[in-house]
Amino acid sequence: MLASVDGAIGPAEEARIPVSDEGLLRGDGAFEVMRLYQGRPFAFEEHLARLARTCAGLRLELDLDTWREEIAALLECNGPAECLLRLVLTRGGRRIALIEPAPRHKPVARVATITYAPNRVLDGLKTLSYAGNMLATRIAKEGGYDEALLVTPHGRILEGPTWSFFWVRDGRLFTPPLSERILGSITRERILAETDVIEETCTLDDLRGAEEAFIASTTRTVQPIAAVDDLTLPAAPGPVTLKTRETMDQAIERELGVVA
Repeated sequence: MLASVDGAIGPAEEARIPVSDEGLLRGDGAFEVMRLYQGRPFAFEEHLARLARTCAGLRLELDLDTWREEIAALLECNGPAECLLRLVLTRGGRRIALIEPAPRHKPVARVATITYAPNRVLDGLKTLSYAGNMLATRIAKEGGYDEALLVTPHGRILEGPTWSFFWVRDGRLFTPPLSERILGSITRERILAETDVIEETCTLDDLRGAEEAFIASTTRTVQPIAAVDDLTLPAAPGPVTLKTRETMDQAIERELGVVA
């Protein structure tokens, strides 16, 4: 896999940044991950816009023009591959663009709820401070589940550590509102733009009336959820989940001219 560090392209395993960089020492930095279809990034401008918002929130200097040139050069070197593009900007000023393999996910996921309180000072920012998110995933897997579903101490459902949560009730599609201090996911935004979605707070008790639920993220697009804790959902995938997946596949094909 390839990496670009401040415009220098080479094998990812040989890429280097100073150990004194506070992006490493303090998790102080911003990042984005986007899916490449035949070497072309989906929702590229939306990801760059969110990166700019995160950098502004962190008071982190961002030179998008330079980075666009470096990203274009990296993608040209990488060719028409099916993979991921990760962008990282550190407090030390390092611009890192990294090509990663696309992860393989199960056809359906079983998720465990993990109590979590959002960090208000980082509301809406996609930062490198992801240790809590990754720990939640590890705890869920230790319990035999595939993923974690973050829930407030008061029982309100938020999101996954790296994904947005959608559920279906009475044939209608719902997702928690951004006012719950969840991340403004690019895939979430696209689903809201392409389908009829109601933004509504959801509790664990509410979820017991759900007919379907699914994960939405850049790396999975739409992944059905089969169970939340001890609750087995009636359909995985159900008709609304399948329709949403089809809608997103069409959006990718419309934007990039490739079949997802």
